[in-house]
Amino acid sequence: MRELSKIMFENPDLDVDLLSHLLTLVRARSTLSGGLIAGGAWAVAFPATSQVKFWGVRRGSACVDFGTGDPLRLDAGDVVLFHAPGPHVLAGMADAQPVPLGDLTERRAGAVLRHGDTDEFFMIGGKVDLDDSCAPLLFGGLPSVLRLPPDAPQARQVHWILDRLVAERDAALPGADAVCVQLAQLMLIEILRAHVADADRLATGYFRAGADRRLAPALRLLHADPGRAWRLPELAAACAMSRSGFAARFKAVAGTSPVQYLTELRMRLAGRRLRDGATVAQLAAEYGYGSESAFSHAFKRVLGHAPRHERSARPYTGRCSQPPRKS
Repeated sequence: MRELSKIMFENPDLDVDLLSHLLTLVRARSTLSGGLIAGGAWAVAFPATSQVKFWGVRRGSACVDFGTGDPLRLDAGDVVLFHAPGPHVLAGMADAQPVPLGDLTERRAGAVLRHGDTDEFFMIGGKVDLDDSCAPLLFGGLPSVLRLPPDAPQARQVHWILDRLVAERDAALPGADAVCVQLAQLMLIEILRAHVADADRLATGYFRAGADRRLAPALRLLHADPGRAWRLPELAAACAMSRSGFAARFKAVAGTSPVQYLTELRMRLAGRRLRDGATVAQLAAEYGYGSESAFSHAFKRVLGHAPRHERSARPYTGRCSQPPRKS
């Protein structure tokens, strides 16, 4: 315990806010894409995407159908975040013939798409750019659709953000694009906060682990110093738990062991740093591997490909791919 206290005293970063740290790791950047005004017998078919996107409904109602036979109804005030969704249809009427999104974007004027005969429905949407390699650390275990209803605790803040986004779009004042980016980022945080507060109902995964108060001290240690050879007794002591109790809770909440979590954290960080110019030798030494081959073996086991493929990959563009194969 004395050693652990020394570690925490000498490393003020160990008091890191985990959600903020994860957003930094994935280089999350939210941007406002535009809006949709529709009415009458209308429907829009959206293609599958690897990106994360959000919608905020300002007036009217519609249903989004993912082909599961159980459409999700969206009413004014609802906000939804889609994590890499498959093909889906947004419709004002169930029997309306869907028009491909591409057909609407080809003939739009400005940032707002128009479809149908009237304008009783209006929503605004955006996307979240993420670093491919670290995205599963934030979205691991989250459902593909996150809905924030109007009566949620965070709804008041989100509605204010939506109103500001609409006002910025309408006013078109200097700096509006920069303001919209910041507002969209704040909206992402509020949506995630809502699900942090309700994390016990989420499936096992990394997001749930990051929201777990009992595991938070250990996760702060792992994220603040991933290169350290953390031992199970140290992590358990930080959480004021027994070794067996800590290991069991970590597995139940995160779906993996602390050692496996640390290995995946290191390799996902390494993938990003390789693209930023770091060498395999540097990372092997930093993360405590005895040789480049040992590091490369661990990297391939976690991410499914050798480090050299990261070095030759195109630079980060903000697109979020499907999570790589886990070990």
